[in-house]
Amino acid sequence: MKRAYRVLWKNRKRWQRGLLLIGLLLLISVVFIYEWLFVGLPDIDHIDTALALPSTRIYDRNGRLLYEIVDLYGGSHRDIPLEEIAPCMVSATVSTEDANFYHHPGVDIEGITRAMWINLRGGEIKAGGSTITQQVARTLLLTKHPALDRSLRRKLRESILALQINAAYSRDEILTLYLNQTYYGNLAYGVEAASRMYFGKSPAALSLAECAMLAGLPQAPGQYNPLTNPELAKERQETVLSLMVRHGYISEADAEQAKKEELVYQSDSFNIQAPHFVAAVWTQLERDYSDVLYSGGLEVYTTLDLSWQEAAQRIAVRHLDLLNNPIDGTASKHVRNAAVVAIDPHTGQILTMLGSPDYFNESIAGNVNAALAPRQPGSALKPFTYAAAFNPTREDPWTPATMIMDIETPFVTRRLESYTPSNFGLVEHGPVLVREALASSYNIPAVVALNEIGVEELVALTSRLGITTLTDTSRFDLALTLGGGEVRLVELTGAYAAFTNGGYRVEPSYILKIEDRRGNTIYEWQQPEWGRPELDPQVAYLITDILSDNNARIPSFGPTSVLNVGRPAAAKTGTTTDYRDNWTVGYTPDLVVGVWVGNADNTPMVDVSGISGAGPIWNEFTREVLYGSPVYDFERPDGLVRAEVCATSGLLPTEACPKRLWEWFIDGTVPTEADTFYQTFEIDTRSGLLATDDTPAEYRAEKVYLVLPPEARDWAARQGIEPPPADAVLISSYEDDPLRLLTPDPYTRFQLTPLTPTDTQRIKLAVVTPANTVSVSYWLDDTLLTTLDDGLFDYWWALELGEHTLTAQALLDTGEALESQPIPFWVEAYALYGEPIQQPD
Repeated sequence: MKRAYRVLWKNRKRWQRGLLLIGLLLLISVVFIYEWLFVGLPDIDHIDTALALPSTRIYDRNGRLLYEIVDLYGGSHRDIPLEEIAPCMVSATVSTEDANFYHHPGVDIEGITRAMWINLRGGEIKAGGSTITQQVARTLLLTKHPALDRSLRRKLRESILALQINAAYSRDEILTLYLNQTYYGNLAYGVEAASRMYFGKSPAALSLAECAMLAGLPQAPGQYNPLTNPELAKERQETVLSLMVRHGYISEADAEQAKKEELVYQSDSFNIQAPHFVAAVWTQLERDYSDVLYSGGLEVYTTLDLSWQEAAQRIAVRHLDLLNNPIDGTASKHVRNAAVVAIDPHTGQILTMLGSPDYFNESIAGNVNAALAPRQPGSALKPFTYAAAFNPTREDPWTPATMIMDIETPFVTRRLESYTPSNFGLVEHGPVLVREALASSYNIPAVVALNEIGVEELVALTSRLGITTLTDTSRFDLALTLGGGEVRLVELTGAYAAFTNGGYRVEPSYILKIEDRRGNTIYEWQQPEWGRPELDPQVAYLITDILSDNNARIPSFGPTSVLNVGRPAAAKTGTTTDYRDNWTVGYTPDLVVGVWVGNADNTPMVDVSGISGAGPIWNEFTREVLYGSPVYDFERPDGLVRAEVCATSGLLPTEACPKRLWEWFIDGTVPTEADTFYQTFEIDTRSGLLATDDTPAEYRAEKVYLVLPPEARDWAARQGIEPPPADAVLISSYEDDPLRLLTPDPYTRFQLTPLTPTDTQRIKLAVVTPANTVSVSYWLDDTLLTTLDDGLFDYWWALELGEHTLTAQALLDTGEALESQPIPFWVEAYALYGEPIQQPD
């Protein structure tokens, strides 16, 4: 009995100790949770004090004040009631940010559960789930920059504050807080600042389309900025409109009408220097220093030189005025906008960023920052194409003396379409060397070069040098080298820096130093440590040597163009075929300057090219900012050699070559073959044919002929170049297909029209053949069309509807038979007024 009693007593004490331990653990847990979640939790009574924005001053590199950010529009942070905000702004915001706003207690349990399920595995909140009330708590009471504190603790503290705010404030008051403190990008805090920043109007006057645009910005103001990323911003606006339809605020018809509305961007005026640059700096401060920015303000010293900025604006305004009011009394060129970027090529520091000639001019959409907006670059990408072709690690690298046939040349795109580029003015230059082709900006040779290296190689090089808009190679084809993609002026200018700094990539930088309110330096720019260059230094020098060669660009620009600035400088222009964009990017050994001219609304100019639009601005700005500074030559790296070549073929000169030139080569790439373009024949002066043993001495004469590849002989005939004697045996150093169809172009689509007789609608079939060809047969869809044996091998074929494949066969005097590669093409019925026409009987 006593033993059983002792066992019970012992077990009872064990239970008591267990319960005591459990109670102690629960108490510790409660204390820990309280300490973890509630200690230091801000008082919601202090929410009003958080609305004030601490002063931040932004200076240029010399200490001149650019802007002091206190209250952007002098009153835009007052507590604007919902009655002064367009109702569609409220419904757009609720639909986008918190569809259950009017039904939850400040925390959306379903949304948070979903976000936690996605994110808790990493201990970090990566997905959403925040209500409007939680965002108010986060922004006004917790960290201003949630990316710096994305822990579960922050999310729970945010939820506790949201519950308290929801109990203390009405829904309209919470919405008022949200709409008055949210950041919409471009220095705009609150809906009033945003509506005036983007549309130059009060929030009450916003349209549905404008409300949807603004409501989509807070999640990623930089990414969806309509002034620099209009396509992404438009996609975001359409998403907001779709959400408004889903949640019953508007109809499908309302949404479709709003999607079609053309938005006009304009800004109310306020006192600021270099506004586009300041906005870019502010975006970086928001991203990297948000907590310090809001807790006490900053002193920010930037890379900008305000004197240079003022010069850029003055010069741009003057030249735009000259274009629109020509001194010769001709019509306006219809050009309203320009942008200028100047970068130190050795540091990446942005010395000038002019985004438009007048930030506050609504008639030109002046608040659109053309320095950051993607635009088509025209020929400004050509130097990168040739730089990729010069890569000495390629199996057969090109050189400045590589010969290209600048004649009409069909290409097959990756979409299996025929593409035949043309030069400006539809002029063809025949055989040209790369030096002239690049310096004079010929289009056909550039496409030949890109076809040689491949689109992927060009995109890889531009991406390594800092251009971020061309990374999706599936979007581009051979027209890319002529501007068939979009780039940002600041990135293109930075990429050109590699040509003068030895091939290194520079990251455009905006800020030199940041101090907090106590004067402590929290950031200071440091020269980055460069590793291996992204572009071979020898290639960089060759491109520079070409772009600074005034003689090489004379054929297109003349001897006294605006690309000459009175000191060593390299430059390249760019013009889109429809005159919507034109560019000049040029550099000296210590400065690179990019200029864009066009219209922010993408309307075309009137015959304004890179040499007449952007070029004069580039010239005057470069001359002015470098006036009085030391003059340097471009530094030539080791590993380059000079060699003499024939000026037409780029091969080693022979006695027959009438013109020679000296060219730079990367060691190991000097040509080893002798020129064969100029060949000497002894002719009979009576017949013009080759002299024979029977030709008397007095009728024998040596004559030099220019012997071009077969595909260039039509061009030579048009130029009046005398061909060699018909019976001459020609020598060629250029490999080619022994039998090749010249026309039609592969993958061409022809159309039959009912407006003319069918038998008059013909295309020429032409072929390149060896000199000893006896006959040529054309086969269409495996059926023999004709055999020609009279030495003239062109044939005119009457079009027939259908999908066709053409081949040619040649019989040589040796008995050997050759066959060409097949050429596919189509013949379709002409569509008149949208209706297909049947083949005429």
